Amino acid sequence: MAATNLVHLPTSEEIDVAKQSSRTLAKYASADRVQMSISGSNGESDEFVLPGHVMQILLDVLSEMSKGNAISLIPHNQEVSTQEAANILNVSRPFLVKLLENGDIPFHKVGTHRRVRLQDILSYKTETDEKRSEALDKLAELSQSEGMGY
Repeated sequence: MAATNLVHLPTSEEIDVAKQSSRTLAKYASADRVQMSISGSNGESDEFVLPGHVMQILLDVLSEMSKGNAISLIPHNQEVSTQEAANILNVSRPFLVKLLENGDIPFHKVGTHRRVRLQDILSYKTETDEKRSEALDKLAELSQSEGMGY
């Protein structure tokens, strides 16, 4: 199944349904596998088994939806273009290309085009966010110790 770029913000009705469903499913979160029955508005119904880790993913999706957040499911090895990667990092594409060429983020070429694993972009983003947070903490600590009132 291919990943799509569809973004859907849940409606207030979907938020309520997600809250109710997550409460019901939470009772089964620690199970290794869960037998489920499903029936749709079209009259179809089935029974099936979900592995425990899939149940946890489903609970995570419902939890985020209950907060009004949109959800995307992305394959672990998804690759993105340099423009998509730049958008994720909120930087310009030329700046991203410099990061790639400096070896800060791994990439490979498909013909003349650079491709970056989404996981590598997200790891880089996490690292830079942590460094930024540490630097801000140090600045706040320094401001406090100098009596600057921040």
